[in-house]
Amino acid sequence: FYTQEQIREVVGYAAKRQVMIMPEIEVPGHSRAVAAAYPEILCDYIDPGKHELSQNSWCAANERGYEILGDILQEVAGLFPCPYIHIGGDEASKKAWGECPKCQQRMKNEGLSDLDELQSYMIRRVEKFLNSKGRRLVGWDEIIEGGLAPEATVMSWRGVEGGIKAAKDGHDVIM
Repeated sequence: FYTQEQIREVVGYAAKRQVMIMPEIEVPGHSRAVAAAYPEILCDYIDPGKHELSQNSWCAANERGYEILGDILQEVAGLFPCPYIHIGGDEASKKAWGECPKCQQRMKNEGLSDLDELQSYMIRRVEKFLNSKGRRLVGWDEIIEGGLAPEATVMSWRGVEGGIKAAKDGHDVIM
């Protein structure tokens, strides 16, 4: 990890060399480290004392998780002047969502037909938060599945197909 002061030094060093650093905060997957510190971000049906290997995703229906994520993203936005914040969105295990009563209820309440649409719901909420802070969301091409957030930029890493689809739909793309 880096302290805030160390991040400011790195960002300043890069800026003097005309380099902009885009931070990446992984949502919803690749989240075991944050779950170790904040087990309440996980789906409730999982015993918080047992961090199963398959349970590496934020709960898409847990409001406390959104509060924690908002705090994290606000701090990141304050440290990195880059207009973009990368949220990952790749390789998210949705297994827990299929069994989580809160996620199932959220899907019903929002009229979502599958777990990909639930991930898209989560990404759209994150995008709305980032936009309110003057930032734009960037995510790996998996964020296309279930419907792409309105202003998202897609980084296509699994081939060119995702980037082409996003570009045809009017989104900025990084190949």
